[in-house]
Amino acid sequence: MKSNLIFIGMPAVGKSTVGIVVAKRLGKGFIDSDLLIQEQEGKLLREIIAEVGDDGFLKIENQVNRDIKAENAVISPGGSVVYCEEAMKHFKEIGIVVYLHASYQTIKKRSCFEGRSDIKRPV
Repeated sequence: MKSNLIFIGMPAVGKSTVGIVVAKRLGKGFIDSDLLIQEQEGKLLREIIAEVGDDGFLKIENQVNRDIKAENAVISPGGSVVYCEEAMKHFKEIGIVVYLHASYQTIKKRSCFEGRSDIKRPV
């Protein structure tokens, strides 16, 4: 039986928030692959994207997610992981992939931190 849960979905849908809660409730570990990417590269996601572009970022994202070794964990990859063929194949092999959905209005509200024009998520 596959012991991992992998939450995918649009940025700001709640993958990390839900993932942490589910992991705690089920007694599983929690892995946020965006944090793994930042740790590997020594930079924030927006800095990586600015430096290597979208295609370069997807290569890094694919590699990091493809190489995750986990058992009994909840994994929250970035929203663009669905474009990473090797990573998605790997996730299907090591766990159950769950798609989280939120309305456009909800994602927009969460992405812009409504009312705060100085804070934007990289969507």
